[in-house]
Amino acid sequence: MKVLIADRVSPKMIDDLNMLGAEVIVMPDVTAEDLADVIGDATILIVRSKKVTKKTIDSARSLSLIVRAGAGVNTIDLDAASRSGTYVANCPGKNTDAVAELAIGLLIASDRGIADATQALRQGLWQKGKFGKASGLKSRTLGIIGAGSIGMAVARRAKALDMKVIAWSRSLTQETAHACGIEFAATPLELARKSDAISIHVASTPETRGLIDAEFFSAMKQGAIFVNTARGEIVDHSALLHAVNEKGIKAGLDVFADEPAGGSAPFDQLELSSKVVCTPHIGASTAQSEEAIAAESVNIVRAFINGDVPPNVVNVRSTYGDGYKLVIRHYNRVGVLARILDQLRDEDINIEEMQNLIFNHADAACCSIKLDKVPSSEVIKKIEQAESIIEITTGK
Repeated sequence: MKVLIADRVSPKMIDDLNMLGAEVIVMPDVTAEDLADVIGDATILIVRSKKVTKKTIDSARSLSLIVRAGAGVNTIDLDAASRSGTYVANCPGKNTDAVAELAIGLLIASDRGIADATQALRQGLWQKGKFGKASGLKSRTLGIIGAGSIGMAVARRAKALDMKVIAWSRSLTQETAHACGIEFAATPLELARKSDAISIHVASTPETRGLIDAEFFSAMKQGAIFVNTARGEIVDHSALLHAVNEKGIKAGLDVFADEPAGGSAPFDQLELSSKVVCTPHIGASTAQSEEAIAAESVNIVRAFINGDVPPNVVNVRSTYGDGYKLVIRHYNRVGVLARILDQLRDEDINIEEMQNLIFNHADAACCSIKLDKVPSSEVIKKIEQAESIIEITTGK
């Protein structure tokens, strides 16, 4: 089985994949545009931040699994993958601590002017008067947009700094917030008005793009801190720059809407003022997170090679609408299931999911079949009356 790795990954991941018996091809410098030309007959594609386009997926002759060695999958064309029957799996939670640590680092650096103070000293300038006017973080309120694993990891670290924490997300309830020892915000604007600092931790989706807009920045306190280690497209960049220049907002940014695709490239951001602390999308880039992601990526590939559904698959349907379910207990004989499937096919009924479990001693089995529509009573009767059928249970 051929595995193409199209980004720089841990050497241990490569060694472990080789130990699985895979033919591993490593091309970390291939561009997203050229990936379609080199994907060839690879069965598995592993990427970190590289875009996987419809062109790449359509060009692949044998591609069955795309592994995102990280959490977000916004760089992968999920629609194209789904239409071609290609699994897309990710490694959620493995970079949680790394991103949370950088978010807190940017928070402190923004408050204390660490980057500019360092630059001044390197230029031979002692400016204690200028950089000795930080607000301080103790007893301040940190607002967190997105209360998933990373958001809550940031909350725990902020509380260790004696900060108060308020959070908003679409899934967060007042009861859950209270149980976590944080304040609940009903809306992003409420959070913006109450916070002395804000950290963004939502995934990039059509619903969250542009979520942090001019209205949000208008609601923020004068001179507040804004940190984004999630995705650049969540924030209206022009509105952020206006808030930095007109409201004295101090920003710490690890992500941008138009980031270069590679690990090294020109990046002209001259409009960023001295009130913005920047890092080049390194939130997940620590040795600890890299090894954890490598191990999880190998686990995904191992499961796939063993014929199992890969862990963390993001593009397999979990609900079946108004479909129908047959649970058939039967004797474990050759041809039993084949006859059932033939009868369903003759009525133009599609199998959406099927699992057949064999009992001890292999005399009997139980088959659970999810169908796209309700079969007729005639088909059910035919199945029930067939030899080797013990019992049928029907329903949604």
